[in-house]
Amino acid sequence: MELYTPTEPRFDPALVKERFESAREEIGRLSGGRDIKLLAVTKTVPAEVINYAIDELGVTAIGENRVQELLDKYDKLHSPKGGRLEIHLIGSLQTNKVKYIADKVDMIESLDSLKLASEIDSRCKKLGRTMDVLVEVNIGREPQKGGVMPEELESFVSALEPFEALRLRGLMTIAPKSVEKSDYLKYFSETRQYFIDISKKIAHNIYGRYFDTLSMGMSDSYPAAIECGSTEIRLGSSLFGKRNQLYPESGSSAPIKIL
Repeated sequence: MELYTPTEPRFDPALVKERFESAREEIGRLSGGRDIKLLAVTKTVPAEVINYAIDELGVTAIGENRVQELLDKYDKLHSPKGGRLEIHLIGSLQTNKVKYIADKVDMIESLDSLKLASEIDSRCKKLGRTMDVLVEVNIGREPQKGGVMPEELESFVSALEPFEALRLRGLMTIAPKSVEKSDYLKYFSETRQYFIDISKKIAHNIYGRYFDTLSMGMSDSYPAAIECGSTEIRLGSSLFGKRNQLYPESGSSAPIKIL
């Protein structure tokens, strides 16, 4: 085997496999039998490593944060055995970049403005397709983050009805970074209640039958999110390791060494 040098990215399949198995076991233990989608967050993770997770670990759904990074990887990604890879755009999305991913992703989880909704709707109509979306909720009311403020959620959801190429599937939130589990429980419980309230209000409109996704919980907070009723958790570092330590920056052409 060639010697490893610190300038080259390193990939240990056994370690990644161990992390996936541990996460799945923990999710199963916490879920109480509920079906919870595990979205593998692949920001900065090279296509070769993602493909290992797809081919060997049964990954069927990934989440990408950045449009350019997704475009760089898109044609290199494998399809799961007997199916197709589900791709979610989970990061902030600028309207001028919608055209690049409208035919490539299955869901946009970061819808937070009517301007963005209009652009997604327009692009998807031209493609003859419907886009699943989640409304991002700024549950911590943090000025530096995107998302719809909780008190504006009901009116925002109502304003989405005219967009025929959008299919509202639910809500997504990123809780403020917390140390105590009780803080995460507070934010996730509040988001869950908004989800329930909106579900009741839209039960008889066009979105009612599709409104089934509550995406909350990441590597540092998913146990609390599951406890509060999350239907999808987004895990990155707990599956693939700390970003920019084991893997190169997006767009790097450096080879991946298998240990």
